[in-house]
Amino acid sequence: MQLLSPTLKELSLHGTKSFPCAIYQTRSLGKGPLVKHHWHDEVEILYFFGGDFRLEINMEQFSVCSEALFFINPGELHSIFAEKAGSPGEDAIVFSLGALSFDSYDAAQMELIQPIQNGKMLFPRCILPDHPGFAPIRSAFFETMHSFGHPLDEESPLECGAVTDDVTNQLFIKSHLLRILAVLSHYRLFTPTERNLDKRVESLKTVLTYVRENYKEKIYIQDLAGQVHMNEQYFCRFFKKSIGRSPMEYINEYRIKQAMRLLEETDLPVTEVCLECGYNNLGNFLRAFRKYTDTTPLQYRNQQKVNIS
Repeated sequence: MQLLSPTLKELSLHGTKSFPCAIYQTRSLGKGPLVKHHWHDEVEILYFFGGDFRLEINMEQFSVCSEALFFINPGELHSIFAEKAGSPGEDAIVFSLGALSFDSYDAAQMELIQPIQNGKMLFPRCILPDHPGFAPIRSAFFETMHSFGHPLDEESPLECGAVTDDVTNQLFIKSHLLRILAVLSHYRLFTPTERNLDKRVESLKTVLTYVRENYKEKIYIQDLAGQVHMNEQYFCRFFKKSIGRSPMEYINEYRIKQAMRLLEETDLPVTEVCLECGYNNLGNFLRAFRKYTDTTPLQYRNQQKVNIS
């Protein structure tokens, strides 16, 4: 089950405007992409039960073969790939540091929270069970998940981000997340930002943003290559090596993902969904939809209604 929008800067709100924090659970159904390339402005903490995964963060790859905690800083492009069928999956907490900010500018606000918000301080990349900070952070992580009121049952993963508007729960969640920051600070695991941005990552984000903003229109390879000042042949090789799919495969995947969303959330006729997602030919749309979902748009919509009821 893929919980996050594929290969784009997420537009969906994590949590609510007043409390920007949510939890997600992703379970692997087989070998392949578990969470596709995307990025967001919030911090993300990932907990892996074990299994065999490949986590990619800003073009750097990490093999996950055992229990581990990973941290995604704001703006980092990341994805998860299941290397083997039967790998359990991962849980995630996604939150804005603004949810933990203080009105009074004490030392924690000035020396830790604000520098992270401003991109001057980074979370550690990974903590493994042999580190003394792992156990208390994992404990606070599970307590945060529990405070959202969702049972941590691998057989009933969340199908969307869980949020809470209960004041007491929010206080518990803030205290758990602050405890995680405190443990990281205690072991001096935060590091200053090095200003050597990978141009490849910025190029990818530029292209993915262009697709997000123009997927309803015709998109040509030359349009994408022009966004990052590459020739078409080099751009196609660069994109496929980075994302694992050709530019047109990616565009079609993104369009079908948007079609799935419209079928779930609206009553638009299939022909209008087709046009809204950048397909001018219904036959092409139906073939693409079946390719990526193994079903038809109407069957998909009806199945979603059954699942909700």
